[in-house]
Amino acid sequence: MTEAIAGFALGFSLILAVGAQNAFVLRQGLLKAHVFAVCLVCSVSDLLLIVAGVAGFGALSDAVPGLELGMRLFGAAFLAWYGLCTLWAAWRGGQSQEMAQPAGSLRAAVLTCLALTWLNPHVYLDTVVLLGAVSAQYDNKVAFGGGAAAASFLYFFALGYGARLLAPLFAKPRAWQVLDVIVGVTMLALAIKLLMM
Repeated sequence: MTEAIAGFALGFSLILAVGAQNAFVLRQGLLKAHVFAVCLVCSVSDLLLIVAGVAGFGALSDAVPGLELGMRLFGAAFLAWYGLCTLWAAWRGGQSQEMAQPAGSLRAAVLTCLALTWLNPHVYLDTVVLLGAVSAQYDNKVAFGGGAAAASFLYFFALGYGARLLAPLFAKPRAWQVLDVIVGVTMLALAIKLLMM
């Protein structure tokens, strides 16, 4: 039980940071668009990364020269593109204009979610390498990984469905513009940070 609690605490603290994935889940929750699928994709992706980390997959970056650099450049390009698109949405008036339109397709939501998850090099450094290294300190790695996975499932579903509580605030176009600006600037800052590592 001690290992599960430690895994839950570390997993929750790593995932709590505001980033591209969290911002996307929040937006989908506010739009009430494919929330379950998006939360499930994020949670299952985290589960797979946690399993890889606990199983010792973090050593792959040491074994394959240039892998980390390639991941950082590709991730930075994707984050920059997503950030600029979000800032453009803010300039046009924010996502509030899209509230009256049908939500994007399930396929588009899932593909965007997968890209924001798997193309982000930080997820490998945090979830695979860091969490994997910490899990090595515990005798029961399965319980540690299970605790971290439980934190991920709880967090993403709470964020996705809890966003509905903010819906009255986001009925105003200005609130969407502010959110889009924050998300866009966050994406660009993460892209710059990746390039400067």
